[in-house]
Amino acid sequence: MRQRYVKNQDDILQSSEKYMQNPEINKGKWIENKSYKELHIEIGMGKGTFIATLAMQNKDVLYVGIEVCKPVLALAIKKIARFEEDNNVKLDNLILLDVDAKNLSDIFEKGEVDKIYLNFSDPWPKKKHEKRRLTSDSFLNVYRNILNIEGNIEFKTDNRKLFEYSIVNLNKNNVNIEYLSLDLHKEDVPNIVTEYEDKFSKLGPIYKMIFNFS
Repeated sequence: MRQRYVKNQDDILQSSEKYMQNPEINKGKWIENKSYKELHIEIGMGKGTFIATLAMQNKDVLYVGIEVCKPVLALAIKKIARFEEDNNVKLDNLILLDVDAKNLSDIFEKGEVDKIYLNFSDPWPKKKHEKRRLTSDSFLNVYRNILNIEGNIEFKTDNRKLFEYSIVNLNKNNVNIEYLSLDLHKEDVPNIVTEYEDKFSKLGPIYKMIFNFS
């Protein structure tokens, strides 16, 4: 269940140097004249450990964490601050936004993003909510617009029905699936484990795919 409220959540957001208001002003110039070689985004970043770990490991990449739920983003800001303290790092290459993924074309220029992460997105199981799934037609069109032609999308879930739906819908949209795993944790591949993944991988398999539009 989504976190509904965090005390002083607006103050937490406003006081964080990582939180950006009006991100549309950076459209087309997120890494312009900066030392970053690529721009990666995570949609639905949750409490932020996954993207913070990536930012610590790859200082030459700019990471943008996107979380539409302000209470969750406030918790992420606090957790990322503890992550920096625990690891004695300052993640200058991490920016946090509270925007709806359907509006990403207002924030990123066509082909500006090099990689997109979708980790344990809400499955929205009811048919009437299909358009809210992050692998539905409308979101795929958004990704197709902002993603670099050589870029890709990494998708992880523990929800078998969402995974199956995603495979069918990607094929319907002529999307190229580069990699597919029906039990990620049984494979010897690099994997940064999210907080959700750490908890729910004990209950069943983690599914993953990597896809692109080329």
